[in-house]
Amino acid sequence: MSYTEILHTNIGREPDYLGKVRDIYDLGERLLIVATDRISAYDRILPNGIPGRGIVLTEMSEFWFGMTTDILPNHLISTKIEDFPAELREFSDRLRGRTMLCRKAERIDIECVARGYLAGSGWREYKKQGTVCEIALPKGLLESEKLPEPIFTPATKAELGSHDENISFERMAAVVGEELAGRLREITLRIYSKAAEYALSRGIIIADTKFEFGFIDGELAAIDEMISPDSSRFWDVETYEPGRSQDSFDKQYVRDWLARSGFTGEGEPPSLPREVVEGTMRRYTIVKDRLFGKAG
Repeated sequence: MSYTEILHTNIGREPDYLGKVRDIYDLGERLLIVATDRISAYDRILPNGIPGRGIVLTEMSEFWFGMTTDILPNHLISTKIEDFPAELREFSDRLRGRTMLCRKAERIDIECVARGYLAGSGWREYKKQGTVCEIALPKGLLESEKLPEPIFTPATKAELGSHDENISFERMAAVVGEELAGRLREITLRIYSKAAEYALSRGIIIADTKFEFGFIDGELAAIDEMISPDSSRFWDVETYEPGRSQDSFDKQYVRDWLARSGFTGEGEPPSLPREVVEGTMRRYTIVKDRLFGKAG
């Protein structure tokens, strides 16, 4: 399927907030969150996007939000154009499939990360000092190895252009309070465990993922996105092998190409060549189709 690249949106006015990927419009009591085809890496937005990427991100978030409502409510109202305010219908060609109408939330400025496998920044820290976010792990673990049990590793939520910072649970508790920190840890690991078990039955390993939470009318809720190729590491069960980095169905493919090209966040990021654009979308589509039970 071919898609038209959508890097910016306009609904008769500019977005009220521009994220790395999402354009957000304040509709009064609700928010309109549009997942564009922009892509970022090393905390920089790249010059060109991945056509259709925002549609996949929205479909996957909707799927996981629906699956996890028994654990925690979320901010999603609808992804259907027909449910949006009537004045937005004229923009349906740019909004359809990539837009969530959501309840407003008071965001908690912490990235809640669940790790089931040793990869990424967790692996780098472990090699140096045997810990991940100051959590001591058994000696002798390999890169990409499954952890004895999933761990919760929070991070500060940085502003656009800045780097998120992994922090200890104790530091998180000092920011949000001990009780809320404990509840966020419990919910994060419950959602991750449920999703990881389901994904494994579909031939996909969710190595790690991050969540965002907020308060809606005083009640804790999941917000932003959920378990997408932007916020997670997805590996193939069939090719998984501890002791090395894994082929992935997520944004790591773009990061790897950028690193080989010499870009790791400094200077102007390069445009992605056609083969990387197509390869990224192919990986996003494969993981989506596998998780949704389609042939892939």
